[in-house]
Amino acid sequence: MSYRAHALITALLAAVVLSGCHTAKALIPKTLIPPNLRPTAQADVDPLKQAQAQLLQASPCCSSFADFSYRSLLPWQPQKFTLGSGSMVANLDGTHSYFLAFQLPTALKLPYRVALKSELNGRWLHDSYLFAPTVVMLDAGFQPIDTQDIRLCEHMGWSDETTGAFGSFKVASKAARYLLVYSSAKQQAGKTYWEQSPAALSNSAAATLQMNSAGSFSIPHGPDGSLWIGLMNDTYEKAIDSSVCGKSPKGDGLLNSLPLPWRSDKQHDRS
Repeated sequence: MSYRAHALITALLAAVVLSGCHTAKALIPKTLIPPNLRPTAQADVDPLKQAQAQLLQASPCCSSFADFSYRSLLPWQPQKFTLGSGSMVANLDGTHSYFLAFQLPTALKLPYRVALKSELNGRWLHDSYLFAPTVVMLDAGFQPIDTQDIRLCEHMGWSDETTGAFGSFKVASKAARYLLVYSSAKQQAGKTYWEQSPAALSNSAAATLQMNSAGSFSIPHGPDGSLWIGLMNDTYEKAIDSSVCGKSPKGDGLLNSLPLPWRSDKQHDRS
């Protein structure tokens, strides 16, 4: 190989390397966005709408409380269940829903608490949703004793076990024998307050993600997801008791409510 040809090949290789460096630099984003706040790879795909459509297309197995199988005993501590593709579907009051059915323990002292936790369903925070449960307690003849749409409250703990949207209810009736868990039309159309927020990001990043910059937002409810349910234990009780259910009401402050010496009695009476 001649010296001229060798020099030409060396120059071409150098150009390729330099071009690669410039390309790599161009790919580095100017704004760093936490992974759980980044938009999905396919922005035109709405996971919630996909899940809703899939549920509507499913053929229901049950439409009355007596149709369900209550063979499983309610777990003695919260246990994870996954509701979604492959799960059976009920049609209750004209609404399709995935469901769980349990026998209730009869040897426990009344009343006792049942804990629930719904996990975020989605890869990214801004397009995630939650399965919001409705519980129906039934007697031995499969007649409803009590029905509740469980209010979910967010808690961010130090582990997966103590992080999620928590709720609970009490079993107080001696007649309660069975428990059905599904998601009513009202629950599926609702939202849960979520304290995590992109407000700490720069304005440009928040604008790019089209997120609420006020410091909080709501997670919509959806038809499927992971739900933990079982008898209350200490871990869940602490998480539920310290969970966040909404924004704290704004007041005049602690000083304005105290009988301080520099305030007149008339001012104190008005407070």
